[in-house]
Amino acid sequence: MNSQSKPRIVVSKCLGFAACRYNGLMISSPFVRKLKDHVDFIPVCPEQEIGLGVPRDPIRIVETKGRRSLFQPATGRDLTGEMNAFAGEFFKDLGPVDGFLLKTRSPSCGIKDVKVYPGPLKGAAPVTGKSSGFFGGLALELYPGRAIEDEGRLENADIRDHFLTRIFALAGLRDILNSGPVKKLVEFHSAHKLQLMAYSQKEMRALGKLVARQNELKWTELAAGYQAHFEQALGRIPRPRSHLNVLMHALGYFKDDLTTAEKKYFLEQLELLGRDKIPLSTAATLIGSWVARFQDKYLGLQTYFEPYPRELADLPGSSKGRIGGV
Repeated sequence: MNSQSKPRIVVSKCLGFAACRYNGLMISSPFVRKLKDHVDFIPVCPEQEIGLGVPRDPIRIVETKGRRSLFQPATGRDLTGEMNAFAGEFFKDLGPVDGFLLKTRSPSCGIKDVKVYPGPLKGAAPVTGKSSGFFGGLALELYPGRAIEDEGRLENADIRDHFLTRIFALAGLRDILNSGPVKKLVEFHSAHKLQLMAYSQKEMRALGKLVARQNELKWTELAAGYQAHFEQALGRIPRPRSHLNVLMHALGYFKDDLTTAEKKYFLEQLELLGRDKIPLSTAATLIGSWVARFQDKYLGLQTYFEPYPRELADLPGSSKGRIGGV
């Protein structure tokens, strides 16, 4: 990991920051505890911010005649206007942000799978369709290129690896775009080549063409174009085949240095990786050992092998990630 500003992450306050859930409890999240030392969190509880107490009567999303509203059945209050007003002001004043970590299924913070009800009555069953919460939905709308997840989805090792990779990459790019100069952007692009190769070769080529035009584009044009393509590139989790291609590409840097037996063993590991019999980190560690042994500076600088701090890999299920490569 290169030295850079910490990622700025908006987080639901109930995820380890305050006992502010509707039932007066706080959720203990090992992931959030680990992350606290490595990111700048911006905790928020939208429901508290609009004046609802702790504990409080639950709220729900209600859909009538095609219109969705935020309703508190026990009190009969329609909170739609208050929540929309708060969310709008919050995001207007937020400033640069690299990601969001929000409470799953919350009618305010949820980003998906939030229950939608056909009416305000307490006994009504939820309809089949599900939605995002009012605050979380606006975050998705306003920040399409940022890493936005809920704590439930981050229990999946692949999704967590993707989230961490994105927030640290986006924070690094934010540093460059805020300060320049072009030389730093070129270095950033070079260090992310293998990462981009894994995520999207189409966007990697587009970014390469942009960087090649550095002398003919204005900085604002270059920076905006690079950010747009970079965010697009990291938008989806790479396919397993893409990781195999990257590791085969890395192997090529040592084709004249390794023994036949070493190459054979590495290819056997890739075959096991392709069948999901070993984690990605196992094959990446072999590349890391060769980087150290042969002092390959280019691969040594590649963020692909260590896209986020090693300490964040020490969580259940994290062995599928790349940490441990270089």
